[in-house]
Amino acid sequence: MSALQRHLPDEAATAALARELAAAIQGGLVVYLHGDLGAGKTSFARALLTALGAGERIKSPTYSLVESYRLPARTAWHLDLYRIADPGELEWLGLDALAEPDAVVLVEWPERGAGALPAADLLLDLAYAGAGRAARIEARSERGARLLASLASPA
Repeated sequence: MSALQRHLPDEAATAALARELAAAIQGGLVVYLHGDLGAGKTSFARALLTALGAGERIKSPTYSLVESYRLPARTAWHLDLYRIADPGELEWLGLDALAEPDAVVLVEWPERGAGALPAADLLLDLAYAGAGRAARIEARSERGARLLASLASPA
């Protein structure tokens, strides 16, 4: 599938990419967020959720594992699976709602929930690049490819 790469010199650029992605979302979307600790996964998720209309304070789900947000047209879920040792631990979280077609699902450390999560539409990899970050967004579904194509072409 297709991929898009961006250099993000600072946190403001990361937030701008998140707003751009939020503006392109039609219906639901599942995004797997990859990157080392401190690479900007949570910052990206916060900016995306804010751009989608989450009015409340957006908390990191590091300790709660999952946070949900009621958006104007859908529900969003933000998961941080860093502390999960086995995907079986996710059973008690009641993740059935993640499969709703209009849900926006953002998953940090998705490899730790393999088999228990909905399939990704997009993979976002954030890597250190000097003082900034390098972002690589890869489509993993038709829905993701359509969204990525809209990001790659000028409006």
